[in-house]
Amino acid sequence: MDLYGRDLICTQDWTFEELMAVLELAAKMKRERFSERWSSVLKHKTFFMFFYNPSVRTRQSFECAATELGGHAQYLEPRAMRLKTAASAGETVEDAAKVMSRYAAGIGIRILEDQVPYYGAGDELLLEYAYWADVPIINMADDRFHPCQGLADVMGWAEWYGQGPGRPDYTALQGKKLLLTWASGALARSWCSVQEALLIASRFGMHITLAYPEGYDLDSQVIAWTKAHCAAHGTSFEIIHDPESGYEGAHIVYSRNWVSPQAYQDGMFQKQSEIQKALAYPGWTTTAERMARTDNAIFTHPMPVDRGSEVTDEVASGPRSVIYDVAENRLHVQKAILALTMGNL
Repeated sequence: MDLYGRDLICTQDWTFEELMAVLELAAKMKRERFSERWSSVLKHKTFFMFFYNPSVRTRQSFECAATELGGHAQYLEPRAMRLKTAASAGETVEDAAKVMSRYAAGIGIRILEDQVPYYGAGDELLLEYAYWADVPIINMADDRFHPCQGLADVMGWAEWYGQGPGRPDYTALQGKKLLLTWASGALARSWCSVQEALLIASRFGMHITLAYPEGYDLDSQVIAWTKAHCAAHGTSFEIIHDPESGYEGAHIVYSRNWVSPQAYQDGMFQKQSEIQKALAYPGWTTTAERMARTDNAIFTHPMPVDRGSEVTDEVASGPRSVIYDVAENRLHVQKAILALTMGNL
């Protein structure tokens, strides 16, 4: 399948067959890590990593991915560049994208909730870069979507229900129940990871229960897409507003804090207000007692984990936690994405 030159802003933009091409290559690369077969895929090629927000896993995994493919990942910070903003003069997106396209084989951008004036502005920036750039734009997490995380999630789940590391079985996920539940926490997280999880799980034929307190609705377009995917597979999608009932019969539990739709006021992200609001909803922590009511579910989380608020240590570090498997899969999924969109396969 020819994916050379393609942007990856959201998994929704790619067909199921295209996503499977990434996942199948990722599993092969995981089984054959450090093989000379992959060591020259990005030979002499540079991938620009444009970080409006810092990270742990994203920077490390992309740098490792480029290195293992024989290329180079270059770290860029917007504050160290003369870029045009609402308050200052500088290079436009058009100029920056066109110049960077002359240097690099691809551009990754990470821009989250506290670096944008309103919900969706980060995603709009990636789309603008994609419009002007002549090389692939890879979403390293924006305020709406996180495609690399979504692919790493589903790969980890399919490995657990398949034959283990590097041997996922995606058919085994069909008919499984995902509980995606809001959780208390003091990190005021964006919607991107949980929204990608909804889109991915629904495309792989899973039943979905989305649980959150009243007032924490997610993007209506994402909910509509999720419902459509579930309808196409004949699976269920339900939204509940209590922290208990969704655990019944769940096979995968995903517990994550996210902000409310009121997180932006007058062009500013209201972080402290969102934290105070979230802490006013106790009782939404994933515990061993709640996991015991599932169908022997695994626990998943994109990290960083707000331990004690989103989930207890007993669950996060327990024998049925896949948080580290999923984190590892960011490397393999991203190697596959880089190889297919800008490599010499």
